[in-house]
Amino acid sequence: MVVSPLSDAPSQVKPGDLLSLQITGLTPQGDGIGHTAGPGVGQVVFVPQGIPGDQVEVRVIETRRNYLIGRIQSIQVPSPERVRPACIVADKCGGCQWQHVSYAMQLATKQQILADALQRIGGIPLPEPVPILGSPQPLRYRNKVTYPIAQPEGQPLRMGYYQTGSHRLVNLNQCPVQDERLDVFLREIKRDLQETGWSVYEETRHQGHLRHLGLRIGRRTREVLLTLVSRSRRLPQLETWAQRWLDRYPDLVGVCLNLNPARTNTIFGPQTEVIAGRGALREEFAGLSLWIDSTSFFQVNTEQAEAFFTWIADQLQLQGHETLLDAYCGIGTFTLLLAQRAKRVVGVESLPEAVLQARYNAQFNGITSVQFFQGTVEQVLPTLPPADIVVLDPPRRGCDRQVLETLLLRQPQRLVYISCHPATLARDLQVLLAEGSYRLTQWRAADFFPQTGHVEGVAFLERG
Repeated sequence: MVVSPLSDAPSQVKPGDLLSLQITGLTPQGDGIGHTAGPGVGQVVFVPQGIPGDQVEVRVIETRRNYLIGRIQSIQVPSPERVRPACIVADKCGGCQWQHVSYAMQLATKQQILADALQRIGGIPLPEPVPILGSPQPLRYRNKVTYPIAQPEGQPLRMGYYQTGSHRLVNLNQCPVQDERLDVFLREIKRDLQETGWSVYEETRHQGHLRHLGLRIGRRTREVLLTLVSRSRRLPQLETWAQRWLDRYPDLVGVCLNLNPARTNTIFGPQTEVIAGRGALREEFAGLSLWIDSTSFFQVNTEQAEAFFTWIADQLQLQGHETLLDAYCGIGTFTLLLAQRAKRVVGVESLPEAVLQARYNAQFNGITSVQFFQGTVEQVLPTLPPADIVVLDPPRRGCDRQVLETLLLRQPQRLVYISCHPATLARDLQVLLAEGSYRLTQWRAADFFPQTGHVEGVAFLERG
């Protein structure tokens, strides 16, 4: 069980108290769940680094009305699912939450997270699930990383991830979840950036320039793109350094500069310039050759995305006469895969740059049975001819209500809803299933982000 009900009873426990707890569940944020002794299940205690099966002594560090937060003082009996993290700073770095959890338990928990959301939030009766699709590689799977850069006064330049719940940077020289071929760039480019003397952005004062280092690799082609994110172009000898990196690394195909002058936590700004080499790398995906630029959305787990999207396409059992709509299509990754099996596929995407890239990818692969439209789905969908099948793959916030209402009005024969956020998936499915227009025929979870609490899901709906 992933999350237990919270008690409304006021807590008698104070910060600093020691508790002996049995950990019985996991949250998506990576915290263990235990309960104090008391009426019923007692109060919920969230315990970072706890694992179901652990018997732990916990010091209470925070009390809330309905729950407590504790820190492990000692593990009295370790869970059989507890494993040694692959990263020496896994307990500090906010990039991963579950490196101390066996991969089998990670998968079982993610399956339950999705099922709980669909049942508790959506109130949806579920058919038997297809077993969760585990990642081919629980480590070394990420094809893209974006590292914040910091340089405290009088100290060396740092790059890494923020400590959980803070803006304190955990300095890294390697990362066991990213493609191992990117480690050398992390170490050596960090050293070079120190040598350049470029000023590093300081967010509280909104001063300095260099903000992030972005790396992206084609898993099959080995091609690497390097992107610097800066508040301005005031990086002396940038072109010289870019050419030096191209000469040093045979797999590096391009160095880009993304300008983000805004006082924001958003990583990328609206403008990207190619400083040296190419502005896009090539990747092989499900028989397609895709061009991907430095800021485009592309699934970070290439092999898992290929397996998942191919499985979804197989479940549709397309006969070659169907028309499909791929909403929120990005650069056309899934759209082009479907276009190889259907009569006609239309993709809709709000970002103009992604649409241009999708059209280029279609042309590059010689696929003529596809058409891409730029605009929001809620704006474009009512203007398009009806489709036999509609694929939805929205961002974490889910679909705009107008999109769901248009689908209920038009009632395509089948819907496929792919989601990276179980709660918004459950909310939107509740709307689509409410009036009996559709029924849920199949659902499945997939793990695109091993060592974290993120879970991908898909739901198949049929009319009637």
